[in-house]
Amino acid sequence: MSAPRDVTRAVVQGPGTALVTGATAGIGHSFAVQLAAAGMDLVLIARDAARLESVAADLRSAHGVAVEVIVADLVDPAQCAVVEARLADRDRPVDLLVNNAGFGLKKRFLDNPVADEVAMLDVLVTAVLRLSHAALGPMTERGRGGIINVSSVAAFLPRGTYSAAKAYVNRFSEWAATEYGPQGVHVMALCPGFTKTEFHERMQVTRGEGFLWLDVDFLVREALADFAKGRVFSVPGFQYKAIVQAQKLIPTRALQGLQSLGRR
Repeated sequence: MSAPRDVTRAVVQGPGTALVTGATAGIGHSFAVQLAAAGMDLVLIARDAARLESVAADLRSAHGVAVEVIVADLVDPAQCAVVEARLADRDRPVDLLVNNAGFGLKKRFLDNPVADEVAMLDVLVTAVLRLSHAALGPMTERGRGGIINVSSVAAFLPRGTYSAAKAYVNRFSEWAATEYGPQGVHVMALCPGFTKTEFHERMQVTRGEGFLWLDVDFLVREALADFAKGRVFSVPGFQYKAIVQAQKLIPTRALQGLQSLGRR
């Protein structure tokens, strides 16, 4: 389950600290476990204080790493600012930022209250922008560091505002990789497909089975390996690599007809 130690060292150029948002479940939790197993200290961000402390205690006990916790809801600008301040702390550098926090909405655009749409945008886009901005300053000054932005295969497909938000994450990550790579900072967009986590349960939709549903630990192992190779995009799973390529050949109208997939 853990990432190879040399892979993680390649990511951060030595032992260091990773900050992971949405760290108590799913992809974020798997990142925390695999990075801790590779010897990295952690700063974990989530909204649920009790669950956050429980995860931190388990990681300290299992891997002997330092684990700091920050309870924060990234929808709230004041709470997001607390995480920004931690990333900007030159005396306690963060070597790897994993922007993982996120959620989706089951209903279509006009069926959702606009406040819910704005909250999703705040987490998927605004928080990624703010936390990346806070992290990049110290990282470029030190000449090393990395950011993994958890995007989605949906970024390549017409799937409403979630898709649009993830498309922003992809384009932002691609630009940042080119802009700050020469200064020693690598940025990558991780684009998962359907993954066996709590994500769909929180959306109140049925989590499926079968070849389209990826194991979360496999997904994160692949992501860390791709990051270590310097890739700008990571699309784990042969099935999703094929989907990303195939969508270039399919008319947008036909793709839009599949937007209810994964929302039932």
